[in-house]
Amino acid sequence: MYAVFRTGGKQYRAAKGDVLRVERIDGDEGATVEFDEVLLVGEGSDVKVGSPTVAGSSVSAKVVRQGKSRKVPVVKFKRRQNYLRQGSHRQFFTEVEITDIKASGAKKAAPAQKAAPAQKAAPAKEEAAKKPAEKKVAKKTAAKKPAKKKAAAKKVAKKAAAKKAPAKKTTTKKAAKKKAAKKSAD
Repeated sequence: MYAVFRTGGKQYRAAKGDVLRVERIDGDEGATVEFDEVLLVGEGSDVKVGSPTVAGSSVSAKVVRQGKSRKVPVVKFKRRQNYLRQGSHRQFFTEVEITDIKASGAKKAAPAQKAAPAQKAAPAKEEAAKKPAEKKVAKKTAAKKPAKKKAAAKKVAKKAAAKKAPAKKTTTKKAAKKKAAKKSAD
């Protein structure tokens, strides 16, 4: 039998007799510790899954030792900023030996053995899945229409602005030609 339990923000898979390193737990060496947040318990096809935890189940363990992990370098660096900070870190841990796994009161994981009821339920699920998809498509097309109008209005505005700009340039060229003609006549 094995169990998946949570402690110290992490999940661990354990069987009776396993030795695990978990996040630090208060307790002396040789003390007994019990983990109540059991997420899954079972063996083979008899697996009980909790939602979120399996009620009434627990994992008992004996503290083997307390310790620190190896040193890990920590570097903070920002380029071109004259910023460099160096340090190190050693994480505390507790080594535990699993002594007992108690399982009770949770629903079993749904086996995939019965194919006939699943086939009956499948068309209903497909229909339910199609309806929200159709609504989403309708919303998307409705949302895109105003965007196209706005884009078309922007294009028209750009074309109008583009037509006006060359007209101004031609007037300045004509004025420059007239001035050049006057100078050459003088």
